[in-house]
Parts: sequence; structure tokens; C-alpha cells
Amino acid sequence: MTALLLIAHGSRDPRHAATVAALVRQVRAQRPGLEVATAYLDHCAPRIPQVVGRLSDAVAVPLLLNRAFHAKHDIPAALRAAGAGLPVADVLGPSPLLLAALERRLAEAGLDVASAAVRAGTGVVLAAAGSSDPAADAATRAVAAEWRRTRGWAAVEVAYASAGGPRVPEALAAVRAAGAARTAVAPYLLAPGLLPDRIAAAAAGADPVADTVADTLGPAPELAALLLERYDQARRAARSAPALTA
Repeated sequence: MTALLLIAHGSRDPRHAATVAALVRQVRAQRPGLEVATAYLDHCAPRIPQVVGRLSDAVAVPLLLNRAFHAKHDIPAALRAAGAGLPVADVLGPSPLLLAALERRLAEAGLDVASAAVRAGTGVVLAAAGSSDPAADAATRAVAAEWRRTRGWAAVEVAYASAGGPRVPEALAAVRAAGAARTAVAPYLLAPGLLPDRIAAAAAGADPVADTVADTLGPAPELAALLLERYDQARRAARSAPALTA
């Protein structure tokens, strides 16, 4: 069976690699018998050249939410440098599964997301990393708009932990100005680290503070299912490519 090569960014924070490992366990539990390998772009081991040589047949699946610099440049360049002509799956976002994972984390933090009345009275801050790529930030804003449209939140505003604004306190003020009776911060980030810590500190330091602050997406079962969905899509596309060019 074609292996799934999960490519993560990597971090000096040990919580990042621990979260990736937990997510891989979720993927394996959902698809028993599938070989799942992990490689990192930076900071963590193993790197891509250390892994691809032992995989005879694989699909590379980026652990990335948006199609920004890492997806457009870093991963293809790293695979080329390793001499690996692997099919590369699409990034994770956007997807309804990501919205479901975000709501799972909000529910775990104490918000009754199953209640339409609670959603209608709650303004959510979708707190992302931020990017120098305008298309990536536009994609995050589209996710926020879709989340509000499909789930009936009082408001959903985007905040960024790096790059340009708005920051979390500004976004919290915006959802309150839109009429939200309560507020929640949902990190649109995959694993703990510097930026999620920055978001949590900003939410706690806002005046008034956010009512609910969720955890990162982490090893949510929805995220594991989405990785498998992207793997399946790329595998089907790779199989059909010769017929299209014949």
C-alpha cells in the first residue's frame, strides 16, 4: 500500500513533535495497515532526506492549514533536493472537518457549541498565525466567513499572532461590537508553541477577557480524517495522471 508521508514544519518546542506523534497515532487508528511516516522541514528530526529513501511508494501530505510559502516553496524544494518525485497532497484548509475540529476544541473548553442559542449569542475569534502571503490570509478570512454562515455564530473575526493585525484584543472588541453576549477564542493552529501561547496570553490579557479559550487543533480525530482525505485525493490523482497524458 502507498505510504502516507506526513510533512510537518517542526518547532524547537517539544510539544510540537509530541502533538504530531499523537496525530499520527490517530491516523493509524483510523486506517489500520497504512504505513505512516513523519518528516520535518526544520528544527525536528527526521528530515525529509532521512525518510524518503526508505519509502518505495508514498504520498506526501503537508501538515499545513493554508497554501502559503511552506506549501508553495519549502516542501517542493525539500522533496526535489532529496530526489523524491512524490505526489504532494493539498493543504488541509479549507474543509468542514477543520470547522468540526475547531468546535470540538471549543466544546472541550466548556462552550455548548451544540446549542443554536449559545452560538447565536457567541462571537468567536479565529486566531491564526498570520502570513506574509495575502492569499493565505484571505483563505483564513474565508474560513471565518464560512464558519459564521454555516453555524450561526453571532460573529466570527480573524486575529493574527504574527505578521499584520488585527490582534486578539482587537478582534474580541469587534465581536462584542457586533452584539455578541459572550466571546470565545479558537486557535486556528495545529500544535502548541510560541504563537498559541501568545494567543492565549492575549486572550487572558484583553479587557474584558475572553469567556472561552480553546486549545489548538492538535490530534483531533477530524484532523486525522482530513489528512487521510487529502492522502486519498492525491493518490487517486496520481493514479489517473498517466491516463490523462497518454
